[in-house]
Amino acid sequence: MKDLHDDLGTPTDVTPPAFAALRTRLNGRLDGAARAWLDQALDEAAAHPGTHGPISVWELRIAEAGRRCGPDHAEAARVLLLHAARADVTTLARVYRQGTADERRAVLQALPHLVPGPDALPIVEDALRTNDTRLVAAAVGPYAALHLDAHNWRHAVLKCLFTGVPVEAVADLPRRARADAELARMLADYADERTAAGRPVPHDLHRVLSLTEHPATPPGTDAPHGSDGKES
Repeated sequence: MKDLHDDLGTPTDVTPPAFAALRTRLNGRLDGAARAWLDQALDEAAAHPGTHGPISVWELRIAEAGRRCGPDHAEAARVLLLHAARADVTTLARVYRQGTADERRAVLQALPHLVPGPDALPIVEDALRTNDTRLVAAAVGPYAALHLDAHNWRHAVLKCLFTGVPVEAVADLPRRARADAELARMLADYADERTAAGRPVPHDLHRVLSLTEHPATPPGTDAPHGSDGKES
């Protein structure tokens, strides 16, 4: 499934028309019954913004989205529901805490478009403590790029390498990695540990290391080029 940030644009570009365009595109991919369900669910969410206390009707629709819209479109439907409900940090944390992995991923995808400041970082930090690669990939998106401090962001990059999440998932990686000597040191240490254990060093480590402007290849790093110096 295409990342929803490709549809919504960068957080600073997101406006109600962008969400309306996402809804239009999603409607074009749903059958009649699914479109009718989504219309009703979004109306319910808009009618009960910021509900606290017992779980609200629209939050139940978050759980239903997979069955009603299908697995390929459920994430977009859930993000639209969160937006329609104008979910605040407390609501997002509740949906995340009570949700399945797929529902948690939708919350992570929605964060940069619903929370302007760092208040939702505990949600990101929780996702980064898991070994669920889909959650880790969503957690290192635009919200983390904007708000994670340098220490935790570096560890998030290492988490991607540990778990096999492609570093393409790390939003704004070139900017944040640039001239980061501490990240380069951590990468080199990790490469040394892998080599000492007789384990291969991920290709992505070399890529991130080059972005730090400390491009010396650590021992044991799998070279991304052929023996003639050209890309293989």
